[in-house]
Amino acid sequence: MTAKPWLKWYPAEIPAEVTIPDAPLQHYLTEAYKNVPNNIAVHFMGKELTYTEIYTSAQKFANYLLALGLEKGDRVAIMLPNCPQAVIAYYGTLYAGGVVVQTNPLYTERELSYQMKDAGVKIILGMDILYPRITKVLAQTDIEHVIVTAIKDYLPFPKNLVYPIMQKKQYGFAVNVEHRGTNHLFTEIMKTASATPPNIDVATEDLALLQYTGGTTGYPKGVMLTHRNLIANTEMCSAWMYKSEYGKESILGILPFFHVYGMTTVLILAVKIGGKMILLPKFDLDTALKTIDRQEPTLFPGAPTMYIGLISHPLIKKYNLSSIKACLSGSAALPIEVQERFEELTGGKLVEGYGLTETSPVTHANLIWGERINGSVGLPWPNTDSAIFAPGSTEPLPPGEIGEIVVKGPQVMKGYWNRPEETEMSFKDGWFLTGDLGYMDEDGFFYVVDRKKDMIIAGGFNVYPREVEEVLYEHPAIQECVVVGIPDPYRGETVKAYVVLKEGYIATDDELNKYSRENLAAYKVPRTYEFRTELPKTAVGKILRRQLIEEEKEKQQLQAN
Repeated sequence: MTAKPWLKWYPAEIPAEVTIPDAPLQHYLTEAYKNVPNNIAVHFMGKELTYTEIYTSAQKFANYLLALGLEKGDRVAIMLPNCPQAVIAYYGTLYAGGVVVQTNPLYTERELSYQMKDAGVKIILGMDILYPRITKVLAQTDIEHVIVTAIKDYLPFPKNLVYPIMQKKQYGFAVNVEHRGTNHLFTEIMKTASATPPNIDVATEDLALLQYTGGTTGYPKGVMLTHRNLIANTEMCSAWMYKSEYGKESILGILPFFHVYGMTTVLILAVKIGGKMILLPKFDLDTALKTIDRQEPTLFPGAPTMYIGLISHPLIKKYNLSSIKACLSGSAALPIEVQERFEELTGGKLVEGYGLTETSPVTHANLIWGERINGSVGLPWPNTDSAIFAPGSTEPLPPGEIGEIVVKGPQVMKGYWNRPEETEMSFKDGWFLTGDLGYMDEDGFFYVVDRKKDMIIAGGFNVYPREVEEVLYEHPAIQECVVVGIPDPYRGETVKAYVVLKEGYIATDDELNKYSRENLAAYKVPRTYEFRTELPKTAVGKILRRQLIEEEKEKQQLQAN
């Protein structure tokens, strides 16, 4: 076995090492402004903005932040769905030397208050409908200024007039904020601020982003990602998508920017390749299909639930999806039949990748135009090393043996914000410990068996939910499923499957049990099945396994009482 057996599979177009520019992340926007000033950078619900407009607006935002007293390294929270303001504010904050804190617009007051305090946010930009929620947490935080924007601010006529009426009907209230004191309006900033680029020296090792992890165990942690981390991962991504042409691609931006995967593969990659971002503020199947049909995106990074939803749509054949050339799927396992059906419908390529917030995020992926193995998360990316460690060991395990996936590379985080002990525990001899269980085959392809935390120990046997889910996904009636371990007085844990059936299909417990027993060892077979119309998910479409486990525990406690 060679030191990096995966390199033999790299096509000639993909180098083993990419060059990482010695420049801050906003350099990509400066270059796009110089190279393709009149190209469309953002398409948003009919409104289009060129690279010149985005660049100029970002300079205005940067200057305004500096006028408010922002100092280099200060944190700026962006609490927006995908929209032009999110693009402008992201790059504007970086031009000003600030650190972006991406904030989920769905956060409750408690979650928002925790993140703002933990990150020490000084300025927050939020949507108008979120203003009441933001104001309720101000007293508990260090926030000094609130910048407010609205979806209508970047809608074309007459949508900009109709939208506020629809919004009031939907939310039951309208928000009117005046541009004075510590409250600021995005529209006023764009009218009044200087567009002269500020002279702020930003180094590649400076922090660009505090990205909070999902917090499945304990409180969410702020992952410190530098300009170099994010640039490195974007360069790797660009190399992997080597058939992409500068200034000619358009990327469907459904993945939210407040998720690191959407940020790297849409918000940053699009600018790096001078492409167009086609932004949707939320994932809606009908809107997504119409947008693909009309706007003809060439690249569509997404999550399996998005692809599952699209291929299961009853009117899928009405829409032309043939513009899509490449899709990189992340955040959860990609079922084989979903991959095959999507490729059949689009004529493009859909491959599975792997990564974490702590790795900016991608470390592995299957080749888009080359060798790929179903069920594998693919090969380590350029500049990236990976191995499998046994618990407590720093010696790589031989091919085929299951252990913890570890990685090294320039995309690996600086550490956790204000958590030196947790940072230290996450590294061993320079390797980042992912917390995921998997193995590498002799050719250097990696396989994720499961999260260490998600592994089920039933009657002394290790059960990996992903393996059971892969089998269930092959059943013709199942659209979505998730397998969890629930407390069991006899076996310690027992296997339970939550299932969403395809429209028009029927399946029973007995039928699924018989099917599972034909395809799985007895100890892996789910003991119970629960049929649901939908599964709880994150904004990026990742199924919330932990939420289902907590629900199950609560049920058992109620029954015990």
